[in-house]
Amino acid sequence: MSSDRTFTARLNARAISVAYRTETGVRDWFSRRARRNGWTPAVLPYSGYSSRGTARVLARVVLAPPSFDLNARQGMRGWRHLLSLECPHTEVEITLGDTTVVATSDESGIVDQLIAMESPLGPGTTRAQLVLPGRDTVPASVHAISSDPVRGVVCDIDDTAWVTGLAHPFRAAWRTLRGTSGTRQSVPGMPELLRTALGADPDPGLIYLSNGPWNFVGAVTHFLELQEFPAGALLMTDWGVTPTRWFRDGKHHKASSIERLMEDLPHVTWVLVGDDGEHDPEIYLAAAREHPGRVAAIVLRRAGLKRVGEDEESVEGVPVIRGDDGDELLPRLRTVLPDGGATTG
Repeated sequence: MSSDRTFTARLNARAISVAYRTETGVRDWFSRRARRNGWTPAVLPYSGYSSRGTARVLARVVLAPPSFDLNARQGMRGWRHLLSLECPHTEVEITLGDTTVVATSDESGIVDQLIAMESPLGPGTTRAQLVLPGRDTVPASVHAISSDPVRGVVCDIDDTAWVTGLAHPFRAAWRTLRGTSGTRQSVPGMPELLRTALGADPDPGLIYLSNGPWNFVGAVTHFLELQEFPAGALLMTDWGVTPTRWFRDGKHHKASSIERLMEDLPHVTWVLVGDDGEHDPEIYLAAAREHPGRVAAIVLRRAGLKRVGEDEESVEGVPVIRGDDGDELLPRLRTVLPDGGATTG
């Protein structure tokens, strides 16, 4: 029995390796053809965060034609966002404040650069300037979080900010691939809930955390702006075969992202907002157990799939509240926050 499992594991590992090399080879073939047709590397800017003299700048390098229009991507249907040619191992010059560094994109074209600032950023949202040869300078948002102890929020996207319907996989896939940022439905009451969770602290931290692919970051950002969600950094992941797995591990992505936020921002106490449709309950409950004093509340929208920790009203003294949407969750959240969720208005 053990030998059978070992053989199956080796066979699966070999199949994954072949699939990964095939996918990479196909991408490289299309990339060579695109370059012969005049396509060159271009930068897609993402939203990062900064505090206490360090900044995390995020972007992606893709191959694009000379007429590439970043703004035109926002209104595209979902499936078209998946049609991109990632550009790995490409150097990007990043200037933020008085600091300039050179970053290199990874195998998926992602630039994820932690910068030690010569001078800390001022409060609010600022812009890093990203430069590639032959292209216009591209600004990437960096949200500066207060250096004082402050409350922050981690918020899921699917079935928390917008309606995906993961309880019905085919319907969810249709919404994702067919819809646009303008046709997506917002979960009622969520923008106000997030503003309340952030409270009256000056320059709080807001991080949108999703298992969706980076390809959809423009559509997500546009949706959040249209629906008047508060501005924040956005952390997504990459779909597709890896050298060791058929699919990216969404649970690991979220858990490791929260762990890094705990390390990067040790002075922030978090409100964790998600839903019961994927792994949010177990990830958030684990974070509260592993980081005593760092989680102020766990807020879970009922999306209809799982009931992990359904009977728990608190974990390690952290209140766990549940409801069908932001309108139902908001008054419950106000009762458990130390300041009642007072906002600056």
